[in-house]
Amino acid sequence: MKFKKIFIYVAISCCNGTGDVLLKRGMDDLGEIHLNHWTHVFSALMDPWIVLGIVFLAGFFYSYLTALSWADLTYVLPATAFGYVVTAFLSRVFLHEAVSPWRWAGVMLITCGVGLVARGPSLTERHREEQERAAPKGQHELA
Repeated sequence: MKFKKIFIYVAISCCNGTGDVLLKRGMDDLGEIHLNHWTHVFSALMDPWIVLGIVFLAGFFYSYLTALSWADLTYVLPATAFGYVVTAFLSRVFLHEAVSPWRWAGVMLITCGVGLVARGPSLTERHREEQERAAPKGQHELA
């Protein structure tokens, strides 16, 4: 696997988990939002934790779109599940949440499933053949 692909998959996992944890940190400062005061959610955009969380989630989305441009959804989506490990770890360390052994076991089970998916091809053979026919010579660096 090329460095660029590894970097994108790491960015997906880290940006997703970090963005979610930062949003949670900001919402802890803001407090509950009720349906009868739904406009209170706009004050969230003034909280630096929430803004930073949105930036990280935008980074996740960019990385996710990039990965989808060269790999099958059935490969990319499970690969993003490693973000659960990042989320659980950061929630424990940064938010001081209690993560039970059962939750850690679930996170590890998901991670093992990701390992199984990652062993297969990232792109369906049929798609690769179509790309090779459509792309000019010398532009097969992602295959």
